[in-house]
Amino acid sequence: MNYDIDYLNLLAQQYPTVKDASREIIRLQSRQKLPKLTEHFMSDIHGEYESFLHILKNASGVIKDKITSIYGRTLSEHDRQTLATLIYYPAQKLEIIKREADDLDDWYRITLYRLIEICRVVAAKYTRATVRSFLPAAFGSTIDELIHANTDYGSDKTEYYNETISTIVELGQADDFIVEMSTLIQTLAIGKLHIIGDIFDRGPRADIILDTLLNYHSLDIQWGNHDVQWMGAAAGSLACIANVLSISTKYSNFDCLEDGYGINLRPLTVFALETYADDPCECFIPRNPNMVAISKHDVDFWAKVHKAVSVIEFKLEGQIIKRRPEFMMESHLMLDKINYSDGTITLEGKTYKLKDSNFPTVDPENPFELTAEESELMELLRMSFLRSEKLQRHVRFLYKKGSMYTTHNNNLLYHGCIPMNGDGSFKTVKLAGEKVSGKSLMDKADRLARDGYFARPGSPEREYGKDFLWFLWCGCFSPVYGKNKMTTFERYFIEDESTWTEIKDDYYRLAESEEVCGMILREFGIDPDEFSHIINGHVPVKIKKGEKPVKAGGKLLVIDGGLSRAYQSVTGIAGYTLLFNSHGLLLSEHDAFESVESAIKEEKDIHSTLDVIDLAPKRLLVEDTDEGRAQSKKILDLKALVDAYKSGKVKQY
Repeated sequence: MNYDIDYLNLLAQQYPTVKDASREIIRLQSRQKLPKLTEHFMSDIHGEYESFLHILKNASGVIKDKITSIYGRTLSEHDRQTLATLIYYPAQKLEIIKREADDLDDWYRITLYRLIEICRVVAAKYTRATVRSFLPAAFGSTIDELIHANTDYGSDKTEYYNETISTIVELGQADDFIVEMSTLIQTLAIGKLHIIGDIFDRGPRADIILDTLLNYHSLDIQWGNHDVQWMGAAAGSLACIANVLSISTKYSNFDCLEDGYGINLRPLTVFALETYADDPCECFIPRNPNMVAISKHDVDFWAKVHKAVSVIEFKLEGQIIKRRPEFMMESHLMLDKINYSDGTITLEGKTYKLKDSNFPTVDPENPFELTAEESELMELLRMSFLRSEKLQRHVRFLYKKGSMYTTHNNNLLYHGCIPMNGDGSFKTVKLAGEKVSGKSLMDKADRLARDGYFARPGSPEREYGKDFLWFLWCGCFSPVYGKNKMTTFERYFIEDESTWTEIKDDYYRLAESEEVCGMILREFGIDPDEFSHIINGHVPVKIKKGEKPVKAGGKLLVIDGGLSRAYQSVTGIAGYTLLFNSHGLLLSEHDAFESVESAIKEEKDIHSTLDVIDLAPKRLLVEDTDEGRAQSKKILDLKALVDAYKSGKVKQY
């Protein structure tokens, strides 16, 4: 390679001597031969924070698998499960064990030895320097010594090792040490976490999930349609705000809004009670999949709130559709098709009786116009969303770590679909005046979504971007939605279920072909002939109906298995997660999580079935990864710098 001297001089500022450059070459070259770290893929979490946190703690069974590999022949299954539970919930489990142990000091010593051995195994794929970066301040140097010590009988450090353990126990530091060791094991078990969209909605506390992700050591996020509507709400899009409130009310999910983000719902509740005081709002009775304790009075109350914000939602959506004709969403317009005198609606030449025909805030002449009271209400709600410090922090994090898609280690990750035509070609969509398709569509969507939050307030780019975030939520060509329309109005108001039909994009049929998946991978610069895959979420895999998560000869993996309680009766399981380690891909199928309390007291782990999906042709090393390829380039650059030093072309500092 021909290197530019100016570039080498810049590199020399970081590595000013032959010795410095050589030291870095040695460090990078040796890392190349380490096994690839384990990646963990999760999708469609939908606010189910307890299940999510538990799966994160047990690394989809990785930690239990390590315990079995080390102690499978020397510990009973019960003792292995107790050890696993201790690692998942160290502080809580310690309180129970301390009340029950006959000889606590002896238990401490045995347990510390076991945790050190497990930590040594999960740390084996990392350099010592990397492990040190994860060590806690309090016991970091001690843990470093213990997990890297030679503990074979008769070794020079045997007495040192044993004395360290004894001293930890004697000084009463065993509890804190166990907590730190358990946290380190959880951290080292997974090298990188991928969230394939839909953190929000349905489940109770998406905010707790995001608080956890904020502190996670390595992750990326691919936005789902439920995520982008919250991003739009945080940007101040009134249509997205109305959608967020409507869905939260529909699923009796108020804790995330009120306790999590401090959204003031009082103006909305006052408006709803005044406007729909005598309306039973039967079509808007909330669901309660999370079994929230709600009285009959509260159910009636929230039904009124649900209707009030839903009618506002239909108006605001209509305004976007009319000012953005390129979104091609005229089929979503409903309020202008109602015959208000007889309570019917005419769709595609057919007239239907509405289940609810009370629309006190709708002007038949201008059905999409907000009343003065509705406008005032939405402005109050907008300010509440904009001023929520925690929501804004979480959404900025979604933008920082998230994107429409990611390519990582020869895998292509996205939440929904790549819009396609029936003939297998990529669908061309016009966005902000530009015709785009395939990868260019995803890239354009990413830029517009960022404009909606980051562009100058009041600018055309900001206003279009805010409307686009709503389009991504439910648009007919939205890659994170992937259906011809969202029939929310029809499901509320029309009995005939034929009007509820939402037709999936042709992608979902075509992508079951290995050839089509190969075409998609090539579009994003990935060679389908290599060990490569598409990893997808969004559409729940209905095991009950015989559907499978592995499609297209193993090229397409759909990992939405119903982590959300609202979908578990449909899918028949409680979610999928995916692991990609140095040997290949493993799919974990989960049963429902009972509770944190039962996990700690009764040691009821999530029952998971782990299946090997695709074995790599050889054990994958760091040099086979994106990180390894970047390191290889840096090694070449540093070798060129060393040659330049030796030839005198670049001066050593």
